[in-house]
Amino acid sequence: MDRKKTRTIQIGNRGIGSDAPISVQSMTNTKTDNVEATVKQIQALAAAGCDIVRLAIPDMAAAQAVDRIKQLVTVPLIADIHFDYRLALSCLERGIDGLRLNPGNIGQEEHVKKVVKEAQKKRIPIRIGVNAGSLDKTLLAKHGGHPTPAAMVESALQHIAILENLDFYDIKISLKANDVPTTIAAYRLMSDTKDYPLHLGITEAGTVNSGVIKSAVGIGALLSQGIGDTIRVSLTGDPVEEVKVANEILKSLGLREYGPTLISCPTCGRCNIDLISLAHQVEDRLKGVKKPIKVAVMGCVVNGPGEAKEADIGIAGGMGQGILFRKGEILRKVPEEELVAALFVELDKLIVEGR
Repeated sequence: MDRKKTRTIQIGNRGIGSDAPISVQSMTNTKTDNVEATVKQIQALAAAGCDIVRLAIPDMAAAQAVDRIKQLVTVPLIADIHFDYRLALSCLERGIDGLRLNPGNIGQEEHVKKVVKEAQKKRIPIRIGVNAGSLDKTLLAKHGGHPTPAAMVESALQHIAILENLDFYDIKISLKANDVPTTIAAYRLMSDTKDYPLHLGITEAGTVNSGVIKSAVGIGALLSQGIGDTIRVSLTGDPVEEVKVANEILKSLGLREYGPTLISCPTCGRCNIDLISLAHQVEDRLKGVKKPIKVAVMGCVVNGPGEAKEADIGIAGGMGQGILFRKGEILRKVPEEELVAALFVELDKLIVEGR
């Protein structure tokens, strides 16, 4: 998949831009000054496949915890800061890898200059984040009172201009709305306007059930057009779930290898086996597998191996029994109650063989 050309910035040890792999980002929901809890959550996010973690910095206690957190984790950290330039300076002093900060919201020009000067010295990038729900009232009025894609892009360009006028170009941009079409249109417009790397997301997407769908549609649509350099799936729930979903989105588009892929057919009147139960059993046992391998659970022994011939390993059910197959080739027949166990015996062999 061809990606639109964007410049490269560096967040810690992670390159961000079209010449680098797309990164998965999430955000802790702990109190940042609770170092133990925050580190524990960052480590869980990293174990799930998160590349970059953002921390809320609402006060100086949170900012002063950054260096202690940095000492205990390996993933790059971004400080999320609103309004108070002193929090940004404190985080920069303590080794933060990136800032999420809108310079137009800082206030006095001299305060913006202080932050930008320190970020330049340390080569720390700044992400400008525009949310549809918090656009300036004057800007909204100019665009008919609604957070249109054009209004969102204009807001971002105003913040970008402040940084560019200070010769600062290590910039990343996000333009998020909870409305999927608005978000897609805003990112497409920005992609045609500037070559800064883009951080994708649907803000306030909702709970896991609804949020996954909105995020997959919005982020997936943009990625399929070559737009996007980092992504975050915003869900009301455990942030580890955000990381899992984000990686599945990338995996579905062939943009990242991420654990096993389960292929299973919908049930129909030809199915003579408890396919739903089998699929859930296999899915549950695959949670401990890290290898990017395709596993099929099919309901028809006649068509199953052929329909899932791209799978590395699979099972297909029949009347009280099923078949075990590998790369579309049938290995043997197995009683229904032994199908899952037989599948994982062969799967372990496959992993050991490295194929």
